[in-house]
Amino acid sequence: MTGTLIAECVLRVATALALLGFSGCAGEAPPPSATPSFYRNLAEGGQLDPAAAQSMISGYRANNGLGAVVLDPALMKLAEEQSRAMVSRDKLDHNAGKGFQQRINGYNATVAVENVSAGYHTLAEAFSGWRDSPPHRANMLKSGVTRMGIAAVYSPRSKYKVFWTLILATPDDKRG
Repeated sequence: MTGTLIAECVLRVATALALLGFSGCAGEAPPPSATPSFYRNLAEGGQLDPAAAQSMISGYRANNGLGAVVLDPALMKLAEEQSRAMVSRDKLDHNAGKGFQQRINGYNATVAVENVSAGYHTLAEAFSGWRDSPPHRANMLKSGVTRMGIAAVYSPRSKYKVFWTLILATPDDKRG
């Protein structure tokens, strides 16, 4: 092969590779533009992402030297019931239905704490509100809790719009 022929082959191969490279860029999907779940506005049809809440709370606990929490179906149900009780009375109150101790008794917990709030439209807002309130922060940083349940219920007729409940607990595995 002569120098010209080799140069021509190299040029063709380089051109082919460049075209393949550019076509790969054209086939890539654009980055997702969806709002992160912790910024979804529940007063405008957004839905709570319990896994995002669990991750956010576990990360906060880890940053403070504490163990992670996992979602617990029974606590999720209790949180949902509490949020719905507050909606039905349009009232922010630990005792909107039954009192917390009465509600949690069926769960068999050795430790259990609850945060309720209303008026926060996103998970990020609710989390920040709890973090910035000493008693609510203490609940999120309760030593030894390993499980959580969270709920947010939209109420279009309420001035609050969204009612939140977070329950953190340590199940008593000995009691069954």
